[in-house]
Amino acid sequence: MSDIIKLLPDSVANQIAAGEVIQRPASVIKELVENAVDAGATSIQIILKEAGRTLIQVIDNGSGMSDTDARLAFERHSTSKIRQAADLFNLHTMGFRGEALASIAAIAQVELRTCKKGEQIGTKLEICASKCIGQEPEVCAEGSNFMIKNLFFNVPARRKFLKSNQVELSNIIKEFEKLALVNNEVEFTLVHNDNIIYKLMPGSFKMRITSLLGKNLDTQLIPLNVDTSLAKIEGFIGRPEGARKRNYLQFLFVNGRHMRHPYFHKSIVSCYEQLISNDSQPNYFLNFTVDPQSIDVNIHPTKNEIKFENEGPIWQILSAAVKEALGRFSVVPSIDFDNEDAPSIPIFNTNTNVSTPAIGVDPNYNPFKSSGANASKGANSSSYSDWQKLYDNFNQSKANDQDSEPSGGVYDMISGQEIINEVQPEEKPLFSSTGKCMQVNGKYIISPVEDGVMIIDQHRAHIRILYDNYIAQRNGENIISQRVIFPEIINLTPAQNALMLEIEPDMAKIGFCLSELSANDWSINSVPPGLGTAKAVEVIMQLLESIEAGGAALQNKVYEHIALSVARSGAFSYGRTLTDDEMNALIVDLMSRQEPSYTPDGKKIIAVLNYNQISKLFQ
Repeated sequence: MSDIIKLLPDSVANQIAAGEVIQRPASVIKELVENAVDAGATSIQIILKEAGRTLIQVIDNGSGMSDTDARLAFERHSTSKIRQAADLFNLHTMGFRGEALASIAAIAQVELRTCKKGEQIGTKLEICASKCIGQEPEVCAEGSNFMIKNLFFNVPARRKFLKSNQVELSNIIKEFEKLALVNNEVEFTLVHNDNIIYKLMPGSFKMRITSLLGKNLDTQLIPLNVDTSLAKIEGFIGRPEGARKRNYLQFLFVNGRHMRHPYFHKSIVSCYEQLISNDSQPNYFLNFTVDPQSIDVNIHPTKNEIKFENEGPIWQILSAAVKEALGRFSVVPSIDFDNEDAPSIPIFNTNTNVSTPAIGVDPNYNPFKSSGANASKGANSSSYSDWQKLYDNFNQSKANDQDSEPSGGVYDMISGQEIINEVQPEEKPLFSSTGKCMQVNGKYIISPVEDGVMIIDQHRAHIRILYDNYIAQRNGENIISQRVIFPEIINLTPAQNALMLEIEPDMAKIGFCLSELSANDWSINSVPPGLGTAKAVEVIMQLLESIEAGGAALQNKVYEHIALSVARSGAFSYGRTLTDDEMNALIVDLMSRQEPSYTPDGKKIIAVLNYNQISKLFQ
């Protein structure tokens, strides 16, 4: 019997390893930037084409490599960071496994130019799918220049499952933010399709936060600094009023490395109880400095999950530090009695001998006296008679209304005749009669059909109609748009601004007219008909956040997602009373659609009760 266990070729083994280390273009940027930081770079430039699919170029001014080191760096488990297993527990660098470059070279075409500091001639190295194509001397700048081309070109399945350019770019920017925040002394530049997204100069941690994530954070940050024998924690936490329901900013770092730590996150959030709503999250930017021997970063290939030896005590230190910072800056809300616009309360003094009240109160005024014969005459008596007259008129009007109007029962759908009259006069009628159609509770439209009764969800029906209209005008020339009188200005983060540049042409086909201003500001000049300016801002922000999260707007479906978002916001809302014409037009328009029974996202619009089902209800 022949042996069945074989050693895998190096190329196959490298592709398997690459699946753990390199998951998407953002993973390549993370590994290359961390290597540049370890090399002592003070300036790092990242250049992208098509969200990294076509090109990822990382240029740094670090120490560079010799020709031998450059070639050896792409071999698996080759590294300059550690020499023995014990070094794993005393790490001071970002990388240490020696797998990143080998994994990148296994699934891309790599071109490297590097030159050591103080030397005139460097080296140029070309690798394709782990195979060295050529290496030769070349004059180049000090440092390293990596060009990663056609990522996953030899792994079609992996390339197929990459998300849209917008989603991949969003992931790249999120990874870039983590790297730029923790390395605030390094100059960073991020360029995508020849557009500069970020240009960050070296500065303090707070300067890096505001320049990266928005200047409006400047007044929302509370400094936190605590130094103990177990850990040093420094950084900033957000004020409670700056808490966000979505798109919150939460960053934890340890020894210059980004980490995910749900236990420490819970410690921070628990300090904001009673200060923010349950559906909001605080912002925080905290850097932990601990003994490298007390943590283990070798848990996951991405090195984002870190195990702490003194997790419990550090949790307590963190909790106490956050509470102390919140208390020290008096962000805990105090009781404030607002006297502005409060009604003035008249003061009645039982001592009637007061001749000249100090506060100008009418001595004849007594709210506790009855309105009978002993009541004071004048203004009070006149007011009482006016109110009595108004009350009598109201009762008379109410009696006339009850005589002339129906009592609020249920009516036959076609004839409009009252068939049930058991609703009490003070109760709100359940149905509102509108000829052949009826509106129920401001949500449903009921209409008779041949074999029973049809019930339509008015909001979902209008979504279906608007969505189909937007899709129909996608390739049309006559785009309907409504000009706003006062353009609304929205401020985006650099990440959102990059996404807006990508989706703006699709938004224009819907009916939006957006103008790019300076400093990530956009002006909303026109919106789709029926969509107000306030709703337009909400739609745009929700759309950007959805794309950032990789939600429904995936892989060439951005336009469809925009159309659905706009249709949801512009559709008839629940509780809106529709006229006969509006309901009839809605039904006719809905029935002309190819898929009238369901919304674009699969929610049911129409339900039909046939006469047999109705009869069973009364058995």
